[in-house]
This record gives sequence, structure tokens and C-alpha cells, in this order.
Amino acid sequence: MSKKEMTGNYQINSPSELRALPQEVLPELSQELRNFLIDHIATHGGHFSSSLGVVELTIAVHYVFNTPKDKLIWDVGHQAYIHKLLTGRAARFHSNRLLGGISGFPVMEENNFDAFGTGHSSTSLSAILGMACAARYKGDNSRQHIAVIGDGAMTAGLAFEALK
Repeated sequence: MSKKEMTGNYQINSPSELRALPQEVLPELSQELRNFLIDHIATHGGHFSSSLGVVELTIAVHYVFNTPKDKLIWDVGHQAYIHKLLTGRAARFHSNRLLGGISGFPVMEENNFDAFGTGHSSTSLSAILGMACAARYKGDNSRQHIAVIGDGAMTAGLAFEALK
């Protein structure tokens, strides 16, 4: 499998296209995304369970919130594969984690939906808190700030410091 693009009934290139879908079709979209990810990772490798575990959550977050205006941070970049597929990178996903390809992690320079350069865990809560405080300081109370953090990252000291 070289260049595998999303197939099926839904070709989502942005969260605005996702939000235009009726809610009833979202379970089918979830399965299409899951199948795409399984096919890709079976051929190219990558982090499997962390992205499969957040398929519905990723759809829900992008469906409900007005990303990229609302800021979304992934605590663990491995969880962001579905996020990348829904934010215009499905056609290039075959290059994920390859030299010259898209990053395996959210990268601000790669896409305007990546609000923070995430690698490994425990930075999301501090980063999103800083963004929320900066927005409020500027008088911007209309923007939402969302951090997706997994249970493993909650045990790290940096996550606890943000909750203080």
C-alpha cells in the first residue's frame, strides 16, 4: 500500500465538512476512519491503540467545538492520527513518520489545527491553561480550550502542576 486515501462514503478534509454531516452518519464515519487507520498501521507501522481509542472522541471534539478557533491540544501525539485525518492530511497520511512526510505528532507549522507541538505526555494541561489565560487577558472570552489527556499522562508531575 503506497498512497492509500480515505475510501468509503465520507471524504472529510476539515472539521467544517465534518460538522456539516448529520449525527446519524458519525458511527459509519468512525468505522471508516478506524478501518483506514488499521490498514495504514498494518502496512507502515505506528502507534496503534492510542489512536484507535480516540476515534469517536476525536470526531466528537471536532464536531462540537469550532476548531481551529477553539484551541485543541493532544497530550500524547500518538493519539492525534484521527485528528490529522480529519484536518486535511488524509491524502498525505501514507507519509506519516517518514522523511519529508507529515509528522507522527501535532506540529504547528504543519497545520493550523495543531495548536501546540505535542510529543510525549503531560504538557497539555499546562499549555492549554496558558492559552486560556492569554485569551482571557486579551479579552477573548469566546474561544474554548480543550486538552485531551490520557490516563497514563495524568500520573506525571507536569499534569499535576497544571491542576494545582
